[in-house]
Amino acid sequence: MDLLLATRNPHKVREFRELLGAEFNVLDLPSFSEATIAKETGRTFEENAILKAVNASQHRQLRNRLVIADDSGLEVDALSRAPGIFSARYAGESASDKDNVAKLLHELRVRNVPAEKRSARFRCVIALARDGNVLGTFERAVEGKIVDSPRGSGGFGYDPVFQPIGFEETFAEMASDFKNKISHRGKAIVALGQALRDSFGSRND
Repeated sequence: MDLLLATRNPHKVREFRELLGAEFNVLDLPSFSEATIAKETGRTFEENAILKAVNASQHRQLRNRLVIADDSGLEVDALSRAPGIFSARYAGESASDKDNVAKLLHELRVRNVPAEKRSARFRCVIALARDGNVLGTFERAVEGKIVDSPRGSGGFGYDPVFQPIGFEETFAEMASDFKNKISHRGKAIVALGQALRDSFGSRND
């Protein structure tokens, strides 16, 4: 089954491909020269995911194709759930992952937030659309805490400082295949895959 993932982020594309498996052919926006990504002007993860999926599905090159888009981010309770929908640009529009992590840790330090008060969660919403119509949304989250300093070299984004509940490692210290199974995006992708199998079977849409 062909799926167009409305992103230019190779990390996301790899995760979707790994978790959906060989029965799904996941394509990304660079495969379609005319397709664009909508600006994330929504107030929630769900609104942003829908904006991106619907926008991409309306392009001439993508008519009749199933299009998926996700919006995800980190919510830190001590920071009033920031960075939230601004996770990717927390330290500025052109900020790197390291910049965003550095700002996050700085904000916690200047507020003297102790380790036991650093509860946080990763949240992900995936939207499925075709021809400008939303076919469904899939939301999952994983609870954890923010550690004092980055650990690990895997993953991306805030993975080096997020330690999920029940584990001693941060996401960045985990093997990618294991992390994908327990992550917010991983769980949402599994829910998406099951819904696609139930609705479309093995047909190529």
